[in-house]
Amino acid sequence: MKTRLLAAAVASATLAVALPAARAGVTDNLATSPTAMAMGNAVTADPPGIESIHFNPAGLARLTGSQHIDTLFVASIRNPNKFVTAPDIDIGGFKDDPINGTSSGPVRQAIGIPFIGIPKARLPAVAVPGLGFSYNAPGSNWTFGTLVYLSQAMSVDRTKDPNDPARFDGRLVQLERLNYLSPTAAYKISDTLRVGLSVPIAYSIFAINTDFRAPNKLLGTVGQLQRALCPNGNGTVIDTLTFGLCGGGPEAMVDPFKRAANIDFDLHASFDPTVNVGILWEPKKWFALGLVYQGGSTTTFRGQYMVHSDPMLRGFVRGLNSSLLGPIVGAVTGMPSSIPEYQSGNMTAKIPFPWRVQAGIKLMATDYVQLNADVSYADWNKWNQLTFEFDQSVKLLEMARLFGYANSRQATFKMGFRSVVNFSFGTQINLTRKLSLRAGYEPRKSSIPGNQMSLLAPLPDTKLKSLGLRYKFDSGAEVNLTGSYIKGSYDIPARSDCNLNCDNFFNLIYNPYAATSVSGSLIVRYFGASYTRPF
Repeated sequence: MKTRLLAAAVASATLAVALPAARAGVTDNLATSPTAMAMGNAVTADPPGIESIHFNPAGLARLTGSQHIDTLFVASIRNPNKFVTAPDIDIGGFKDDPINGTSSGPVRQAIGIPFIGIPKARLPAVAVPGLGFSYNAPGSNWTFGTLVYLSQAMSVDRTKDPNDPARFDGRLVQLERLNYLSPTAAYKISDTLRVGLSVPIAYSIFAINTDFRAPNKLLGTVGQLQRALCPNGNGTVIDTLTFGLCGGGPEAMVDPFKRAANIDFDLHASFDPTVNVGILWEPKKWFALGLVYQGGSTTTFRGQYMVHSDPMLRGFVRGLNSSLLGPIVGAVTGMPSSIPEYQSGNMTAKIPFPWRVQAGIKLMATDYVQLNADVSYADWNKWNQLTFEFDQSVKLLEMARLFGYANSRQATFKMGFRSVVNFSFGTQINLTRKLSLRAGYEPRKSSIPGNQMSLLAPLPDTKLKSLGLRYKFDSGAEVNLTGSYIKGSYDIPARSDCNLNCDNFFNLIYNPYAATSVSGSLIVRYFGASYTRPF
């Protein structure tokens, strides 16, 4: 019977992996549980103690007495990139992009602190602690608990090098979901069947700081006209009596490859509850099935923005409006009468957190070898696009009206994420009654199509590999240690991705690497440890 079940599980997993539509979210479950890490996150049918609160709250009903867990994660993320412009690049007459042949530099990490924000310190790696409790009264079928844990995270900081070529698509990208309270109740229906419900309450952060440039053909054409009419950058009488293309002086000479502005968004949601519902069926010691539903939410994030406009566009608009005919052109095209050096205010955004469903199987091939396999689906399609609302018209965005962007009180990023299916596998070998070794493997197909990727979300197909161990003490306490490694690569040809490198006339928001091939990789290294003990 064991052999038949094992063969069926392997055959089902092999067939499922072959599905061409399979996708997975790379940011899920990266630093949630050392035990789950070691098993490739394939633990729905064998949920790990108090950490069952996230993976399958029904597993909490397997605990007796009072339990306490302390966890610590240390993680580093690296994202090297190389930029090569196409031989036929022509952005309105500009053909020499200074980033050609360059590579992005060092990457650092940050960690957001609930109700405080993101500290200024940037480190080669970050440490994330966690803790949890559970309580089961003697003879009761009910078990209660709570857990503090990080369910979603992405942190890339490129501010160490002010000239990093990747700065035009995210100098700082911080995505974080920290569940600071997760009240949970689990019930033991019988010796083989358990159910559970948890309500994780999260503090969420979404922060972006990026340099902005617009290698657009119209801007390039304007820059070439300026060079022809006033090669030294200074205006003339004829220019003043016409359109004022050169009235802003040398610093207002338009170059589509120059930085035009720096944009900073800092958003958070302090109270973001969701629901986890799980069921665990263990009819035999060697066989178990698990199922969990992790609810999503559509959260309203609130925060601040700051736009710092460089002299180039500020001077260009000033020169245009100081001429005779320039204000007429500006009024017709909807351009602003002026652009302030700094513009700041409040902003909001509705950023969905996708729901997930995960099912798993546990098989004891022998008394010493355990095999786990899980399949999950996450509704990342909710991230098809993200829209940010501002409390006033942003003057820099008013310049985009010429390209069909009518509303300068909002900015929309077309993310293009797809709903995802993911598969994961884990093995545990019980060497002795106290010591167990674990290994996990999780091939994560990206939820982002190849023609929608950007350096704001550099999430290609990756493979997660983990090794870990568990040691049980005579007192009932146990230690879990795990090390994991994720790597994925991408190569995006010039003009193939209109979130990154298209060069059509209307590709203004946002293609900072127009007609440029971008190749790179995402590498994540992390270590996790936990200590669980009765108290």
